[in-house]
Amino acid sequence: MRIKRGVVSHQKHKKIRKLTKGYSHPNRVSIKRGKQTVVKALQYSTRDRKNKKRTLRQLWNTRINIASRINGIKYSQLINSLKQNNIILDRKILSELATNEPKVFSAVVKKIVKK
Repeated sequence: MRIKRGVVSHQKHKKIRKLTKGYSHPNRVSIKRGKQTVVKALQYSTRDRKNKKRTLRQLWNTRINIASRINGIKYSQLINSLKQNNIILDRKILSELATNEPKVFSAVVKKIVKK
């Protein structure tokens, strides 16, 4: 007695068709091309999650640099002074302070400069 695989194949195809919703016609209709595009899309999403972290860190550094120069200190000197004075503020928080709370940021800079 032979085993029919129709049910399993249809389930796999349904799964791919569900993932390719919104794609262009050949990628949506053809199972083979749909599977390829889904795999490629997952590769792109992994790569771009890493790139997003990278670009956000660049943005934070730029914002901190601009705000620190307004307060009369260079970015590298600011980061070095923070580490020497054991002030634990990461770049994300410093960036938020620089953009949303400039008075608090300048207070942090003044505390560093005094020491």
